[in-house]
Amino acid sequence: MTGEKTNGFPLENLPYGVFSIAGRDRRVGVAIGEHILDLAALPDFGGLFELGSLEPLLAAGHGVWLAVRREVIDLLTSGKAESHLTPRAQAEMHLPCRIGNYVDFFSSREHATNTGRILRPGTEPLTPNWRHLPIGYHGRAGSIVVDGTPIRRPWGQRRTSDTPSFGPTSKLDFELEVGFITGQGPELGASVTTAEAEAYIFGLVLVNDWSARDIQAWESQPLGPFLGKSFATTISPWVVPLAALAPYRAKPPVQDPPPLPYLTPAGKGINLELTASINGAVVTRSNLKNLYWTMGQQLAHATSNGATFAPGDLYASGTVSGSTPGSRGCLLELTSNGTEPITLENGQVRGYLEDGDIVVLSASAGGKGKPMIGFGTCSGTILPARR
Repeated sequence: MTGEKTNGFPLENLPYGVFSIAGRDRRVGVAIGEHILDLAALPDFGGLFELGSLEPLLAAGHGVWLAVRREVIDLLTSGKAESHLTPRAQAEMHLPCRIGNYVDFFSSREHATNTGRILRPGTEPLTPNWRHLPIGYHGRAGSIVVDGTPIRRPWGQRRTSDTPSFGPTSKLDFELEVGFITGQGPELGASVTTAEAEAYIFGLVLVNDWSARDIQAWESQPLGPFLGKSFATTISPWVVPLAALAPYRAKPPVQDPPPLPYLTPAGKGINLELTASINGAVVTRSNLKNLYWTMGQQLAHATSNGATFAPGDLYASGTVSGSTPGSRGCLLELTSNGTEPITLENGQVRGYLEDGDIVVLSASAGGKGKPMIGFGTCSGTILPARR
C-alpha cells in the first residue's frame, strides 16, 4: 500500500471518514491511497465501528485513538487488510459523525484587522478585547453539511438605503477555515487547560463557514452572527488525526500582550498550506500557522467558564488570512466588500459569489522530503435562491 499513488493519503495520514457503497449502510473507513479500508468489516476493534459513525471512537478517548491508529498501520503494512479495501471512487462520503455543538472562532489577526479596516474605516481595526481572548460564536450544528453538498443562496433581511428589505443575499461569501473535532470533555463545571487540550482533540477537517455579508452586517448590531451564517457550513469528509500532523507543528505568532495565565502555554500551530478556488481558479493561498490563537487556547477558553464538550463537537478557526493580498481568506477581504472585484483566470469578474459558482477549499502539509498529508476537498456549488 505504501508504494501506490496516495493523493495526500499515505500511510502516515490515515484519515477517518464515513462512506457508503451503492446505497448500502454507512461504514467507518480509513483512507489509504485511492482506497478505503472498511474498519467495520474487521473484528479487531471491539465494535467501535458498528454504528457507521465516528462517535464511539471519539468517546473512547486519546489512548484508544492511538491504539487503533497503531493497529490500522499494522494491518496495512502486513497485508492483512487487502480484502477489505474499497476504491474511493466508488464511495459516497457522509458527515463523519453527528455534530452536536459548533463554535466558530475569529482567531486570525490578519483577518480581524482587514475586516475591521473595511467595515469600520477610520477606527482601530482590532477591538480592545481581541488580543486578550479567542473571540468566537456558537453556530448552528444542524446546518453543517459534507463536501459536495450544494449551497442554496439564502434569503434574509438587509439594509438597503435607509430602510430594511427582505430578499436573497447579494453578498454571498466563502471563508477558508480549519476545524477540530473533539472527544468526550470533562464534567460540566470543569475546565480544560491549554496543556491538556490536545488530548481531547481527535483530528482536523476543512471548514467553509459560508456567509451572507449583507445579512450579517445588518443583524450583527449589537450581537454576533445569526442568519447570515446559519444557513450552511461545509466540512471536508475526512478527519485527519492530530497524531498524523505531529511532524508539521509550527511555532505560532508572538502574542502581544502576553495572554492571561489560563491561556498559557499557547502550544503549537500547524504548518498547513490552505487554498481556495472559484470555478477552478485559485483566489487565495494561506497557512494555518498564521493563526494567532492556537487550538489549545481556543478549547481552554471555550471551557474556562465550566462549559463542556462532547464527542463530535466542532470548533472552527475562523477565516485564516495571511499578511499579503493573495493570502486573504474570503471575498470580503479580497474585494474590499465587493468594491474592488477580482478577475479570475478564466476572465470572470467577482465581487461576491454568483449562482453556479463552485468553491473548493483544499489543504496539505508536507513536501521537502516529508510525506504529503491531504484533507480531500471541501466544496460546494451555489444554487439560486428559492422563490
